[in-house]
Amino acid sequence: MPPLLSGSGKALAANGSQTLTPGDVAILQLLAAAELIEADLWQQYNELGGVDSPESGYRAGLEILDEDQPQYISDNTDDEMSHAAFLNAYLKSKGEQQVNLRQFANLPPSQVSFVPQTGRLTNLKQLTVDTSWWTRYRSTTNPDFGATFPNAVPSLDTGLHTAIPRNNSELGDPNNPSDHVKAIAFTAGFHFGYIEQGGTSLYATLAQKVTSLEVLRILLSIGGSEIMHFQTWQDKAGNATPLTDFDPINNSSVTFTDLTTNQPETLQANLIMPEPCKFIRSSLPACAIIRPTGPGQLDATGAINSFIADGLFRGQPPQFLQLINSLARAADAAQRE
Repeated sequence: MPPLLSGSGKALAANGSQTLTPGDVAILQLLAAAELIEADLWQQYNELGGVDSPESGYRAGLEILDEDQPQYISDNTDDEMSHAAFLNAYLKSKGEQQVNLRQFANLPPSQVSFVPQTGRLTNLKQLTVDTSWWTRYRSTTNPDFGATFPNAVPSLDTGLHTAIPRNNSELGDPNNPSDHVKAIAFTAGFHFGYIEQGGTSLYATLAQKVTSLEVLRILLSIGGSEIMHFQTWQDKAGNATPLTDFDPINNSSVTFTDLTTNQPETLQANLIMPEPCKFIRSSLPACAIIRPTGPGQLDATGAINSFIADGLFRGQPPQFLQLINSLARAADAAQRE
């Protein structure tokens, strides 16, 4: 049995109901792994900026994006934990193996004094954040037809950036956060959107491969929740105030510009509804959609590779990357039966 999987092997479903196709199992296992990864990173954000976190400059920086940001962070954390728990429980109910990544929760957490010093799956201290999701949904073009998109914050897509305070000094003064502390919070704000846009497209893409109507219901229902997350975060990130900061630990700079005024449509902060674009065939009318969802775009392997490029797994051993990539390949190989 692979070390990341636990529970009984396939036989009869535990509840006596119809067993799942191998493709549906592969898709559910990949999504369970993705949700465990998301739950891990959101728990880190929640510890430092959620509704129950102590007041700090970091939390104040997040509240520049929206005063309800701590509540949203906590709610997003709860949602991802529920998704992971549900998907694993559903797999078990069908007599299938659950996904367990605990053996890889060894990355060091933030050294802030009130953060539990337990190992983590994800690294939020050395990120390279792709912010092209911002311009993609404000554009009238579709990556399924070959379109590409510039970054809203180009400097986040180069070098390494922390999205959480690494120590007490980076928590900052809640009444007067420094530009450095605000830059960390603003990086987190754009990272939130990056994470949730991936799930938005991934669930829509994999739903086209499932066989069981019940599994389709699961993917459409959880995927809809991911869309709600993405819509929330893309409504908030653009409220970052202009600043430039240099991080001596990661030896990188970041610059945030004002996206609320005097911007083209592809950057304008309050344009949060997806613009209509080509869909299915060029001969059909433009349609406002989740994008991409076409074959060869953000499949499971692409989603995992995007997480790797983001730096989420910086510090993980090769065995971890091999395992999650094997889950992704199995999900991508699934076919409707």
